[in-house]
Amino acid sequence: IARIYCNLRDVTELNALKEKYEESQKLISKYLLELQEVKKLQTMQFNLIAKSQQMKQIMEAAYRLAHFDTTVLILGESGVGKDLVARIIHEASPRKETGVFVKINCGAIPAELLESELFGYKGGAFTGANKEGKAGYFEIADKGTLFLDEIGDLPLRLQVKLLAVIQDQEITRVGDVHSKKVDVRIIAATNQDLESMVKKGKFREDLFYRLNIVSIHVPPLRERKEDIPLLMKQLTLIQARQMNRPEPLYSSRAMERLSSYPWPGNVRELKNLVKRLVILRAGDRISADDIEKIIESARPQGKGESGEVASLRDSERQHIIKALAKTRGVLGGERGAAKLLGLPRSTIQYRIKKLKI
Repeated sequence: IARIYCNLRDVTELNALKEKYEESQKLISKYLLELQEVKKLQTMQFNLIAKSQQMKQIMEAAYRLAHFDTTVLILGESGVGKDLVARIIHEASPRKETGVFVKINCGAIPAELLESELFGYKGGAFTGANKEGKAGYFEIADKGTLFLDEIGDLPLRLQVKLLAVIQDQEITRVGDVHSKKVDVRIIAATNQDLESMVKKGKFREDLFYRLNIVSIHVPPLRERKEDIPLLMKQLTLIQARQMNRPEPLYSSRAMERLSSYPWPGNVRELKNLVKRLVILRAGDRISADDIEKIIESARPQGKGESGEVASLRDSERQHIIKALAKTRGVLGGERGAAKLLGLPRSTIQYRIKKLKI
């Protein structure tokens, strides 16, 4: 060997710059999410309607849970407003001041991408990955709240990683060997029967018990009919303002029809109906016939399990016929049927005429 050349360089400063860059990328993601949340809140402009006793109890439970840093499982049918309950818990908690509210739908992201979205990835971890890497939702929600909607759709292999995060408050990016500490409150929601899924082996039992420390069940709209008139008025006002149109008025018959409808799509269906009413209405007053036309036009014409065309109209007709049969000669026909179904007599009379019973 004649001579040896050594090219030495102090990488301390480079490492410090790399850490600062990663931190700035995380902050950028947080600020973008905060901006999105502000836009959502501006378009929403309303809180959870709580006139019925069930919803008042849910609101009270949400505000109480806000001060206890524990996982919460929100149950209920699709479209009942589970995300609003989760948002209320975050907004009323100390985490509102320290972090952001991050919502992710576990059923909307492909399973192969969900892991990198939740936990992030190291630069060059897979083909097409950003060479600098990317922070996942857990890192973005650090010191805040992560809302996992449709948790029942989370793949089993990711359920194991989620359980580890809840227990250890540490995450490992895809392709990395080093773990990072995170401080995240997890709120999960589903419209599925998780207990049944546990028995079938489709959901981990240990994760279910970790998530189900405290559960809130949001009832469907058909079980809290007292909330419908208030929801209609508030949603109508919001839609009218957004479309720069005068707020329409509802006739008493129209409100009765809305209250008697079963709302299979819950609040989401109600929002869509209000939007169509505001767009399509001809005058300043909305009648029961206007409501009926919108409901009929929006009704799906699919086939049920028996192969026959499913129809909410037929189901409603059968309910009224059964009620009339039960009360005929005992409670006075229409009056008795109205009492049995918990509806005004005028509504029953209107439906009997409309359904040609």
